[in-house]
Amino acid sequence: MGPGDALLAAGAGLLAGAVNAIAGGGTLIAFPALLATGLPALTANITCSVGLVTGYAGGAVGYRRELADQVDRLRALGPPALLGGLIGAVILLATPSSSFRAVVPYLVLASCLLLAAQTRLAAVVARRRAHTVTPVTTPVTTPAVPAAGARPPAARTVTWPTRFGVLIAGVYGSYFGAGLGVLLLGVLGILLTDDLQRTNGLKTLLAFGVNAVGVVVFLITAKVAWGYAGILVVASLAGGLIGARIARRMHPALLRAAVITLGVVVAIVLLVRG
Repeated sequence: MGPGDALLAAGAGLLAGAVNAIAGGGTLIAFPALLATGLPALTANITCSVGLVTGYAGGAVGYRRELADQVDRLRALGPPALLGGLIGAVILLATPSSSFRAVVPYLVLASCLLLAAQTRLAAVVARRRAHTVTPVTTPVTTPAVPAAGARPPAARTVTWPTRFGVLIAGVYGSYFGAGLGVLLLGVLGILLTDDLQRTNGLKTLLAFGVNAVGVVVFLITAKVAWGYAGILVVASLAGGLIGARIARRMHPALLRAAVITLGVVVAIVLLVRG
């Protein structure tokens, strides 16, 4: 790894952390940067998963207030998220690297589509909440004591379709991380009725869990470019905490369009090379 490759990885990690904090899709920046250094596609993908996990951790810490009273939801959705992360990591390692190289361009394009649909997903979420919220007309009374064994309201809102959606998102996110946050936010936002910031906090912690499980599996296999992973760990954390302030000066639509354009270009290049 030369100085130029190190600088490229550091810059990509910083920008990826900021993009994940704003719009999601940071892997679409870090992954092609690692490919440009000469890493094989499978190694670059695994190294991205390991190196960018700190960005999700920083985001989860930032949303600790919104997560404080969502323990029941985390208990319900944590297991399918972790199971999905484990399944995705095992599939990635169990299948031939040639199979991964063959599907990577299409996964990149799918991630671009997810990112492009992010604003529409948010609009669907907003309309759904507008239809489900009803004004409170009854006088305030002392809350009734729940019966023994009864689940709290937060847990009752977690349906099996929500669990299944989180499981599928976990499999996808551990196999190929780009677009995981967007997919999770879409699943949670449509199937749960809550404030968008609270939903985003829940999404961030679940995404961290998915990536953390995948990272454990990947570390055991030792298929990681450790030098690049170390650079990404530091740079993505800085990107999540500091770089987001710089990225916020850009219009969200412009930032999203730039990431999508980069992803499409990468997909086309990979298809041509394939």
